[in-house]
Amino acid sequence: MSSADDARVELMRELKAASQLQHAWIMQAWQDDRGLHPAAAMLLSDLAKHGEARPSELAKRRFVDLSVVSRQISQLSAAGMVDRRPAPEDGRASIISISEQGHGELSRRRAGYLAFMERALGDWDEEKVLELTKRLAEMNDDVRAVLSVRTCDV
Repeated sequence: MSSADDARVELMRELKAASQLQHAWIMQAWQDDRGLHPAAAMLLSDLAKHGEARPSELAKRRFVDLSVVSRQISQLSAAGMVDRRPAPEDGRASIISISEQGHGELSRRRAGYLAFMERALGDWDEEKVLELTKRLAEMNDDVRAVLSVRTCDV
């Protein structure tokens, strides 16, 4: 195996470790605050970032089955955190958007997330954080493109 191959394998190991650590933090935070399920909160965050969407768009963007997104939307709707309206071109479909209450919940969660990241990465300067963020975003775009092509081929 070449050193480039070794580097790619090590990158995947570190990404897996990062994913496991993120999951552990999310579950620990949920144990402390048993409100909204973390997966539903991530869907709420997606809506805040990308704007209103059909459930099918949310499922595709998050690489999950539509039934998963539908359950999360039901939970969010029951909690008053999303609004649902008929799609203009097809009244049978719904358009989901984040409500005022949903924005408030995200603000509350963001404060906890920022406090955690400050404890974990407090000695990192802004440049270091921005550089890692930029590299990960580039990698995610490239991986997403390959996964999208693969999904369409099947």
